[in-house]
Amino acid sequence: MTDVLLAGESHVNVTLEIKGKNVMRDAQYGEAADRYIETLEGLGANVTYQPCHVAIEEFPRTLESLDTYDLVVLSDIGADSLQLTPQVATGETDVDRPALLAEWVRNGGALGMIGGYMTFAGKGGQARWGNTAVGEALPVTIATGDDRVETPAGAHPKNEAIEELPDELPHILGYNRFKADDNATVWATVNDDPFLVVGDHGEGSTFAYATDCAPHWAPEAFTEWEYIDTLWKAVISRVTS
Repeated sequence: MTDVLLAGESHVNVTLEIKGKNVMRDAQYGEAADRYIETLEGLGANVTYQPCHVAIEEFPRTLESLDTYDLVVLSDIGADSLQLTPQVATGETDVDRPALLAEWVRNGGALGMIGGYMTFAGKGGQARWGNTAVGEALPVTIATGDDRVETPAGAHPKNEAIEELPDELPHILGYNRFKADDNATVWATVNDDPFLVVGDHGEGSTFAYATDCAPHWAPEAFTEWEYIDTLWKAVISRVTS
């Protein structure tokens, strides 16, 4: 059984309703990891899920705690959530968890990043993973600014390397644009950009997956695709073997 730590894929929406001089506030919490977790569990993985606010406090702080997992996946969670801890906010030093994560990969761990508005460079460059050691560990070069590519008309990724998959994948509605490293392998492309890239970092392995694991970028046609289990089985096997 593969033990997976999944961090991210949560949000809080805050709304203001203005009626003349009166302002009413409301907030709604949501998570978007359920289908991806179901896919992983269907492949026999044991998934520990940390939404963004939980990861701020509970994401592993030692190599020993990371060693309880075979694979760590970051999905729609920015570098701030792992670096700007409550201790740092009060002016104290603390563990640089992206640097710790990269060290763990060099020692033989497995790391993956899934696309979204707050991964890779992200919206407005706010995710800023390229400025961390995690950016160096991934098999791609992350952009320095806003890296989102919105494809509202739909874009079909092309399979380049997974024999069990058809040549064309279902449409997606957006992705993060990055460049594959010279020593990495591009498993799929979209609009001539890398879509799925795998590689090695020290004794460990990593993958970069350009689109989201939930809407809006990954519509139901993609998340419920008959080959989605096959795709993720190939990825997990590659990086954890």
